Amino acid sequence: MEFSRRDTLVLGAGAVAMTSLPLRVAAAGEEEIDAFTGGEDVAEGGVMLDAPEIAENGNTVPVSVSAEGATAIMILALGNPNPDVATFNFGELSGSQSASTRIRLAGTQDVVAVAKMGDGSFAKTTKNVKVTIGGCGG
Repeated sequence: MEFSRRDTLVLGAGAVAMTSLPLRVAAAGEEEIDAFTGGEDVAEGGVMLDAPEIAENGNTVPVSVSAEGATAIMILALGNPNPDVATFNFGELSGSQSASTRIRLAGTQDVVAVAKMGDGSFAKTTKNVKVTIGGCGG
C-alpha cells in the first residue's frame, strides 16, 4: 500500500488532533477548579466521595459527597466534554454538608469533588469510575 504526500499529512494531522484531545479535556477540568477556587491552593483529602468502582451503565451513576464544615461542594467528571456536573451550596442552617445525585459519564474516567470550607480553604478528592458496556463487569 502506497501513501501519497497528502495521505501522510492527513494521517499526521489526525494523529496530532487525537493526542491533544485528552489534554484539552483535562485542561477544561483544571479551569473549572481554578474558577471555583479563585486560584487558591487545594489540599488533598477532607472530602468524602462515594461512587461505584465499576458502573454498569454510564447514563446513571450514583454519586454522593460530603465534607464537614463545607459551604459549597463541586463535582466534576473529567472525561466528559463538559466536566462541570454540579455545585451544591450549603447555608448556615444546613443540617449536614452532604448531597447525592446521579451523573452521566461518557466512559471510564476520574470523578473529582472539590469543597470550599467555612474558613476559606479548599479540599478535594478523586475517584476513578470504570464504566462497562452491557453490564459485563470488565
